[in-house]
Amino acid sequence: MSKKIWLASPHMSDEGYEQSYVKEAFDTNWIAPLGPNVEGFEQELAASVAAKHAAALVSGTAAIHMALKAVGVGKGDIVLCQDLTFSATANPILYQNATPVFIDSDYETWNMDPQALEEAFAKYNNKIKAVLIVHLYGLSANMDKIMEICKKHRTPLIEDAAESLGTTYKGKHTGTFGDFGIYSFNGNKIITTSGGGMLVSGNGEKIEKVRFWSTQSRDKARHYQHSELGFNYRMSNIVAGIGRGQLKVLNQRVAKKRYIFEYYVRELGGLKGVAFMPVNDWNKPNCWLSVMTLGDDVVRPIEVMEALERENIESRPVWKPLHLQPFFAEYDYIGQGVGEKLFHSGICLPSDTKMTDEELSRVCTIIKGLWRRDV
Repeated sequence: MSKKIWLASPHMSDEGYEQSYVKEAFDTNWIAPLGPNVEGFEQELAASVAAKHAAALVSGTAAIHMALKAVGVGKGDIVLCQDLTFSATANPILYQNATPVFIDSDYETWNMDPQALEEAFAKYNNKIKAVLIVHLYGLSANMDKIMEICKKHRTPLIEDAAESLGTTYKGKHTGTFGDFGIYSFNGNKIITTSGGGMLVSGNGEKIEKVRFWSTQSRDKARHYQHSELGFNYRMSNIVAGIGRGQLKVLNQRVAKKRYIFEYYVRELGGLKGVAFMPVNDWNKPNCWLSVMTLGDDVVRPIEVMEALERENIESRPVWKPLHLQPFFAEYDYIGQGVGEKLFHSGICLPSDTKMTDEELSRVCTIIKGLWRRDV
């Protein structure tokens, strides 16, 4: 069996930055949650994306949950949520006993369609408490149009930038446009802490409140006293140390992800029916995953994935839209089926930052072999 090629796996720095921060935590006995690495990671991540404030949490999902709570989402409220995304985007809406309404994507960005968003506001109007967008696969949403709509309707905007750390829209980092932005450091993300997330915002008071909620809402008292519902959501000092080390190589990881994407476009873009995720002039994506789409009259996506799998190479379909998921089937959906078409035609190609040119060539050779000689 040939060496495994992963879709996206953890990639520690060659310099050992992560180990130095973790060793320092051990040497000083800062093993328990919180500590200097947590504060350092918050400050350094915020500085890297030009955000004013940040709270380090146990996951991106926890960060979304806290953002929804911070903007006041509760029972009976509607949250307009991007449809083409992983379920972790929408699950926290249910944590808050609110109702998601799923909004389709457009072909220009693969992210929330501003026209569908406007239709949702026209339909639900004053019941809408927040808008939750995603920067899918590191591609920026159309932030000018979405921000304009949210401001017009005086509705908070939360950015799920779990996949887009390092992506910019017109020179500004994704995750820093709305009221809150979230990042994920799961094992497959562009940098990882093994698991973890970050909530960023320009509102320092609300970030401080999130820190309070996330440490079990423990009141400032000598005894244990709790006046609000609390959550065990704060990042540990060990995990944060890994994050601080990973942050030092973020630019290297982004550069490699873009290199991988450009390699695939160059080698596979000429095949009949093949297209790639959109890169616009105003968007500088991190290319977290390189995604290819296939036309109806050529090789099917499942054939590509199975051919790669036979050679010990991991690939995945595009996210299945949430309104098609059994758990979310009861909730409303507004759109024209763009996300569903991308799901049926798309393939996430191996995008691991440890891949060599030889391995990239191996992937492309297998894929090219599926096309007829006369194509």
